[in-house]
Amino acid sequence: MYSDKLNTLDITDVAVAKSSSLKDLVGIKGHYSVICLDANKQIKWEDSIENLVVTVGLNDMANKYFTGSGYTPAWYMGLVSGATTPSYVAGDTLASHTGWAESTAYTGTNRITVGFGAASGGVITSTSTSFAINATATIAGAFLTQTQSNSVNTGILFSEGSFTAGNRLVQSGDTLLVTYSLTL
Repeated sequence: MYSDKLNTLDITDVAVAKSSSLKDLVGIKGHYSVICLDANKQIKWEDSIENLVVTVGLNDMANKYFTGSGYTPAWYMGLVSGATTPSYVAGDTLASHTGWAESTAYTGTNRITVGFGAASGGVITSTSTSFAINATATIAGAFLTQTQSNSVNTGILFSEGSFTAGNRLVQSGDTLLVTYSLTL
């Protein structure tokens, strides 16, 4: 009697691949829109600022959102002097920003209060912030902070930047209307 033996063998090959393009990326981009009105409320010029959100501002935002620590929903805007050409770095703070100086060529001893509406589509936009200019000056840009008094340089600096068209001249009687938008 003749007998055939068959040996069966199953082979399975499995591969798992991970796509390197699947990432959660969140970018933060701030934008100031500025209109300068003359004493007769006529538009003198318009400009914008693509700003730098500084490290201390990013850290503050992350801490408040993820840990809920020390949240203060008060924001203030100041102006950057154009007496020299300003420069900005991510390490700037309200106490130490050697590349630029603050301008106080507007009415009052405080930075201007900024209000925000509700975010939509990943964007939050401020109401228009109004600076009543009280001197002839050169303005380079704007910044956003949580410190109200323009004689105090402690607290959180969130963002800073210069006009896209360079330094701008203002005169007593002018009004700067500034709106800030933050996109996530």
